[in-house]
Amino acid sequence: MPWWFWILLWIALVALALLLHLTLGYRLFRKFMATVHELGDAGKRFSNLSPAAETSDAEVAEDRAAPGSAIFASPDQMRHDYLTAKAFRQEVRRQKRVQRKAERGQPQSLHDIEFR
Repeated sequence: MPWWFWILLWIALVALALLLHLTLGYRLFRKFMATVHELGDAGKRFSNLSPAAETSDAEVAEDRAAPGSAIFASPDQMRHDYLTAKAFRQEVRRQKRVQRKAERGQPQSLHDIEFR
């Protein structure tokens, strides 16, 4: 075989390898850009959530102590505050339970309706 045939063969092989790499690079770039766009859309969707979403069932007390003030409070005062807040949360849950059962027509617990 003539020498120019081998040169043309190598040129064709290099061109095919280059074409293969360009095609794979283009597909990789397109998939990367699709992922970036999806992440951007997700960021826009989740950045619009309301920051003041209330997750507690209990009402917020108006005269809350300053953050960090529990360090300097007496143990008796902290125990009193804890037990008061716990009783308040239990009462709120009890009232909701009574209301929910009344709406559904279910029988009430004697403990819930304070028939002691």
